[in-house]
Amino acid sequence: MLPYLSGHLTSNLNPNLDLNLQTRNIEKTLYDYQADDLNAIFDYLEEAPDNVNLLYQLPTGGGKTVVFSEIARRFIQKTGKKVVVLTHRIELSSQTSRMLRGFSVKNKVINSEVKELGADDDHMCYVAMVETLNNRLQDGMISLNNVGMVIIDEAHYNSFRKLFKYFEKSIILGVTATPLSSNIKLPMKDNYKKLIVGESIESLIKKNFLARANMYNYDVSLKSLKLGVSGDYTVKSSDELYGNQNMLGKLLGAYEEIAKGTKTLIFNNGISTSRYVYEIFKKAGYNIRHLDNKNTASERKDILEWFAKTPDAILTSVSILTTGFDEPTVETIILNRATRSLTLYFQMIGRGSRVLPNKKEFTVVDLGNNIARFGRWDAPIDWQEIFHFPDFFLENIKNDEDIEREFVYEMPKELREKFSKSESIEFDVKEEYKKVFAQGLKSKTVLERSIEQHAQICVENSSDVFDARLLAKELKEEISYRVRQYSYCIMNNTKSYKEWLEEDYERKLRLSISQKFAARM
Repeated sequence: MLPYLSGHLTSNLNPNLDLNLQTRNIEKTLYDYQADDLNAIFDYLEEAPDNVNLLYQLPTGGGKTVVFSEIARRFIQKTGKKVVVLTHRIELSSQTSRMLRGFSVKNKVINSEVKELGADDDHMCYVAMVETLNNRLQDGMISLNNVGMVIIDEAHYNSFRKLFKYFEKSIILGVTATPLSSNIKLPMKDNYKKLIVGESIESLIKKNFLARANMYNYDVSLKSLKLGVSGDYTVKSSDELYGNQNMLGKLLGAYEEIAKGTKTLIFNNGISTSRYVYEIFKKAGYNIRHLDNKNTASERKDILEWFAKTPDAILTSVSILTTGFDEPTVETIILNRATRSLTLYFQMIGRGSRVLPNKKEFTVVDLGNNIARFGRWDAPIDWQEIFHFPDFFLENIKNDEDIEREFVYEMPKELREKFSKSESIEFDVKEEYKKVFAQGLKSKTVLERSIEQHAQICVENSSDVFDARLLAKELKEEISYRVRQYSYCIMNNTKSYKEWLEEDYERKLRLSISQKFAARM
């Protein structure tokens, strides 16, 4: 019970301000929604046992570190007990330590250089990486007495559980943007008694704390991807799909269509894919660099400094930048990967959500059917239900085949303008199949009619056969979509069959175009 922790806060700190600026009077530093959340946390702790486990959710960019830094300050001041903050990455440890100092919380970082720590150490707050602290405690090299609260940043990672046994008499406060465990076999509800949900993404956008996302998704067949033991797609199968020339071309085309000239982060699932992305963009003349966990600390620093100061920079990476990285000038996020992790989905998009005086929006380009799988980034989401019933949520994530079946192709605006002389460019494969079936005709009549319609609009918008054939090449995405819809109709959806159909379709389309121009002559 903590009855002496009452007294509510109000304030005005922007969660996206530089850490060095966050040193002003605490009573004037929290935004209203942050103060409300902090008060809700302490209201609960006043009635709860001293060793309760509590989970707090707030979206990426909402200022979780700001909130728990003030919680640490206030807890130490009121109880005289120590606070331990746990992180899972060295970058997060450094950032958290600076933030705490900004709130006048003197703290010590327990890293690989700290070999021993006696009971007489006078620090009231410690910031530690999980593995380092666990090793020191196991070896008896560190003595942490009088710890009243343990704050766990990015609490959805399960590596923290091993430390709970050392703090059985302490309050455990987990903090995360997504209260869904990274391990489906270890749900968070087993470790935390209550979840307090903070402001929603939609609300933070309306209040100008987060930028609004303009989201674009491309149709991608994910049938070749395989699931690993973690429940997400394997790196090997992702590299095979996203490293092929077709997907690399689709990525480059998407960038040029939607994001050309913007500061762009590209997320991949494998190092090989990221390097292929680097090569194809470099060859196309774009300002790009590659980053993965094999880069040295100095290389990483150099790359991130280059990215920060270069307006049209493109940075391709693996998931190394999903946490512990904050570059507000990012304008475009490209998801060049598929994931079944809701947490990763929010983390990747969140890298572009920071607001600036001249930045109120950002762009998301999805090449992994992730928007169709999880919904829009800013859509309402019931975190309480996900926290209490994670199995139900995970079992009901849309599978890839259903996503592909439901996908509706829309011709990009720039491409549609090239067919401006055609009144209609629409062709519904499923509806056409129903007509053909009712008429007792062969199913391939559907593709023949589709080819005829494509040939017609190419001819209508071209001055000669060569221009028409060039236009036909730009219909590759739509041809692939139509073929896939047709294959669903006839229940033959094998990869080799669809590839053969596409090749046959393109050959017959070229022939049809030539015949139409010959008829004109």
